[in-house]
Amino acid sequence: MTVRLILISALLAAAQAVSLGAWGQNPEAVKIGVLVDLNGPFADLSGPGAVEAARLAISDFGGKVLGRPIELLTGDHQNKTDISVAKAREWYDSGVDLILEGGTSSGALALAAISTEKKKFYIPSTPSISKLTNENCGPYVIHYTYDTYALSNVAARAIIQQGKKNWFFITLDFAFGHQIEAETTALLKQYGGKSVGSVSHPLSANDFSSYIIQAARSNADIVALANAGPDTQKAIKQAREFGALDKQEYVALAVFLTDIHALGLKDAQGMLLATAWYWDLNDETRAFSKRFFEKLSKMPTMTQAGVYSAVLTYLKSVQAANSTDTDKVRDQMRKMKFSDMFAKNGYVRDDGLYVHDMYLARVKTPAESKRPWDYYSIEAVVSGEDAFQPLSESRCPLIKK
Repeated sequence: MTVRLILISALLAAAQAVSLGAWGQNPEAVKIGVLVDLNGPFADLSGPGAVEAARLAISDFGGKVLGRPIELLTGDHQNKTDISVAKAREWYDSGVDLILEGGTSSGALALAAISTEKKKFYIPSTPSISKLTNENCGPYVIHYTYDTYALSNVAARAIIQQGKKNWFFITLDFAFGHQIEAETTALLKQYGGKSVGSVSHPLSANDFSSYIIQAARSNADIVALANAGPDTQKAIKQAREFGALDKQEYVALAVFLTDIHALGLKDAQGMLLATAWYWDLNDETRAFSKRFFEKLSKMPTMTQAGVYSAVLTYLKSVQAANSTDTDKVRDQMRKMKFSDMFAKNGYVRDDGLYVHDMYLARVKTPAESKRPWDYYSIEAVVSGEDAFQPLSESRCPLIKK
């Protein structure tokens, strides 16, 4: 018996030695998960393009960090919060270090809480609800590309300066829609305008005629679309068909390049909008977009560009911290400024907001557009400090008042 135990112990020791040797040759991967809508209404503006953007970022970084390979995971949240939550818990528990995107606004808020619980990073790009850096902020949540405040602020201030002060809202009956309507209404008051009414619609509505009629009866100067994706596209197309755009100006508060592409310049021309990024800003953005186009046959949206940048920001912070420990990476991230093709000198505030320049854009007329995807004229660059909610107004409990 004693001899047998000695042999077993020796075999276990040898196995452990082999295991440690293999571990040294193939260290555990740094895992990044992209949780997106792969086939639903938001797949075009994020979806597979966000996955490809993350893949490009990992490749551009060299495929490794601290000598460890970088592994990319992909999941489809199907715009359902329970699926987002289940997948996030599964990923975090299996060693995923960072999750990007994460779902609708409700899904994003749920993932922010799980990020805090699990002490793992969550960096949303498409989810825009500003509660992510206010009431629902978390120590490892970085709200990256834009938020409802910045989208509202950049557009509302410019339009009110034109004297168009009375606004009516057609609002998606989701947390995102109500949040962006509320923030725009507050900003209107600040700039001397007001809301004269609103109406809510369900996700993926097909018939906007009744909402358009209510907007027309309001006699508002501006009809603000507090929705996104196909809902925004259908509202604008139907407003054009009914002749509503001849009498009132429609403003989409969360419009994406893919929306303009789907609408066509004939229907979208002249629209003012806020954007965090545009593919044709400079040589760097054009070079990235050319590579992206070669993979997906379309130009990237601002959220897809944001995913690319967010992955690089995380990996640069890991490298600078010389660790994947979440607290060490977070502390290092807040000491740094980041520059890439998405933004220059971006930085992470104490409430988790990634601060960078925003842009006021106007959709070109068909005559102004000189080539495919040539859709925006950049009217103004708005500094991050002016575009985003001031830190002094943040309701994030992490901020010491």
